[in-house]
Amino acid sequence: MPPQSSPSAAPRISTGIAELDSILAGGLTSNRAYLLEGTPGSGKTTIALQFLLEGARLGERGLYITLSETAAELTEVARSHDWDLDGIELFELVNEEGLDPDSEQSILEPSEVELGETIQGVMECVDRLRPARVVFDSLSEMRLLAQNSLRYRRQILALKQYFSTRNCTVLMLDDRSSDPGDLQLHSIAHGVITLEQAAQEYGTERRRLRVVKMRGVKYRGGFHDFIIETGGVSVFPRLIAAEHHSAFSETQVTTGLERLDQMLGGGLSAGTNALLNGPSGVGKTSTAVRCAVSAIERGEKAVYYLFDEGRATMLARSRAMGLDLEPHIASGALQVIQIDPADLSPGEFASWVRRAVEVEGVKFIVIDSLNAYLQAMPGEKFLMLQMHEMLSYLNQQGVITILILGQHGIIGEVRSEVDLSYLSDTIVLFRYFEAQGNMLKAISVAKSRTTAHEASIREFRLGVGGIVIGDPLKDFEGVMTGLPTYRGTTPLLAADPAADAG
Repeated sequence: MPPQSSPSAAPRISTGIAELDSILAGGLTSNRAYLLEGTPGSGKTTIALQFLLEGARLGERGLYITLSETAAELTEVARSHDWDLDGIELFELVNEEGLDPDSEQSILEPSEVELGETIQGVMECVDRLRPARVVFDSLSEMRLLAQNSLRYRRQILALKQYFSTRNCTVLMLDDRSSDPGDLQLHSIAHGVITLEQAAQEYGTERRRLRVVKMRGVKYRGGFHDFIIETGGVSVFPRLIAAEHHSAFSETQVTTGLERLDQMLGGGLSAGTNALLNGPSGVGKTSTAVRCAVSAIERGEKAVYYLFDEGRATMLARSRAMGLDLEPHIASGALQVIQIDPADLSPGEFASWVRRAVEVEGVKFIVIDSLNAYLQAMPGEKFLMLQMHEMLSYLNQQGVITILILGQHGIIGEVRSEVDLSYLSDTIVLFRYFEAQGNMLKAISVAKSRTTAHEASIREFRLGVGGIVIGDPLKDFEGVMTGLPTYRGTTPLLAADPAADAG
């Protein structure tokens, strides 16, 4: 007996936002009713208009039914995004006629008359225009007109059934003004998307969305950051490293410093990350810049994400060490991007990194520093999860990543705001130490997953000629504590001007 053919699946349609379509595994199932909920200002109207504009672009008729906003207000929203709503019908269910005292009813309950007239107005408009896409704004007005939950549920069910018989894909907007525990709309709608916005104590507000429910669709769960800018909503799907694999050669490359390569057991390996850990001013950024220039010199593209110091300051410091970055920036081989963590969400930053790797072909990335990046996160726990996904993604793409983590303290005990050691493939420690009345610097490789690294501690110096790394400090004890004891004859770099740069 031949197998019975299964009914064909309903076609999928785009929301008008490519990243949201990706989260929904291809978009919305057509001819269904969806709930788009969020507090006022969270972005419901903007997303709804993008949904209708996408339909207009495809030659589908769109209808925006509004009970809460006027057509003039909607037109103003569209104008702020440089949109033209000529192909979309705007239907106001409440207009100045509702203010006429002669139109008031005295025999029947006003709510009954108003709700009946509202439903009738919606049906007449849809029957007349036959739209393929409909936005109903908003259900909170319907809830007030219905006055009780049973009547409200019946009316929404009736509207849902009515739309389904007219081959309409409907977005129903709700401002979540009802009891937070009331999930009636969730059970009625084919799919539910929740929008949230949170005000920060400093910086811009953060917005994120979550697909609560989507029948018959294996959507991407969890929260996804988004922003509203001129041109509409941009969504940043949560990064899932397991979805991104690419083949690459696991080769070792030079840092541009011979002695640092020696300490690392041969250099940096493709598809790994290195954590440069130490107090402020000890040379972490200078070392990262030297490694980035080395990547450019072997023909790779590099991006330097600068969270802490100013871009001009960083370029001037590099130039003073003999590393002029301007020609590399002009050629497009290097991007130095200064970031304000108060205005950037973690999801948006992850999308920048993905674009750099997948679109621009970047193979070397520096994040300077994780201390400032931490301020963009709601908590240390989330930083760890975010960094785990991002570093796993970059490793799977064959990218070399340099992470800079500043520590508190100069001499003696130093500590970090967050421990990322278990996420790091390589850890390079920088320390200050006191000797012969001078404040000197030391460098050591504490960990390397891919190579047999050197266990020595060497002196480290920054100067006009660049970075200088000395011989192992074999005659010192307690260098990493900052107060060492000298027990030998090994000369220091400070006393050996002929030391070679390494």
